[in-house]
Order: sequence, then structure tokens, then C-alpha cells
Amino acid sequence: MRNHRIGKNDMETIASLTSRNAQTGLIQWIGIRPKRREPMVATDLVHITEMGLAGDHYESGGKRSVTLIQYEHLAVIASMLNTMTVSPADLRRNIVVSSINLLGLRKRQFKIGEAILEGTGLCAPCSRMEEIFGEGGYSAVRGHGGITAKIIQPGKVEIGDKLLPL
Repeated sequence: MRNHRIGKNDMETIASLTSRNAQTGLIQWIGIRPKRREPMVATDLVHITEMGLAGDHYESGGKRSVTLIQYEHLAVIASMLNTMTVSPADLRRNIVVSSINLLGLRKRQFKIGEAILEGTGLCAPCSRMEEIFGEGGYSAVRGHGGITAKIIQPGKVEIGDKLLPL
């Protein structure tokens, strides 16, 4: 077995590897919260304004304007809760995306429907996870809570739209 040291050329290779995705993402679910602490309302279409999702109580701009979670993680969270399924509405994220690793979009811009967003960080679970899922709910979502994003360009997003890294 060869020992391998990471050199400058290897770092460039790692950078190029992390800039590529196996495929594009696909929007599976969209939800907004009209008022704080109220249930999510599922919708087939949403307009992302300069400040956030139209109709969402958190329409105030900034690094957490939009929250996204990976569809494939719903099954992981359900498994950790020892249940068959978890509803996207229970996780209180705005957009559920399949077929792409959302963590790879941190600090990167991406097109989602007609809008352009930039991943700003991890979306940690909130204490509501304990209320919704019971004891251990917070821990079940840790590491699977998705990402936050800021808005670069407003636009319409619909279920079935693609998410394309830029």
C-alpha cells in the first residue's frame, strides 16, 4: 500500500471534485409558514422575492431567507425516530430537493426554478423538533436539517423544477 501525501496539485483536484455534482436536483415539495409557530402550508408554486418566499412569515431577507432540505434525508430522520415516514411540513423547511447533495451547495450559487440562491450554511434543527417528534426529535434531525440560502435573484419556483449548481 502506497503512502500518499496531499500536495498542491491534490488540493486543486479536490477543489475540482467538490465543484461537480453527479446530477441536478429536483424540487419535490414547497411549504411556507404564514405566521410564526403555525403549521407549514404546502404549495405547488412559490414566488421568491428579494426578501424571501412570498407569504412566509420569515420574509425578511438575509442569510436564512430560504431553507432547503434533502428529500433522501426524510427516510433517514424517520428511521432515527423509529417511524415509517416523516412529513416535510414537520421539518419546517421551505423546499425539499431530491437527487443532489445539498451540503455541496454551501457557499455556492445555484438556480432553482427561475430564482438564483446562494447556500449560506447548515440549517440546524430547532427546539420544535422535540415538540413535533417527541423526545429525541432534535437529535434525530441533527446533521440532516439541510441548508440555508440567501436570495441573489428573485423568481418563481414550482414542484418539478430543477436545481442547477452554477
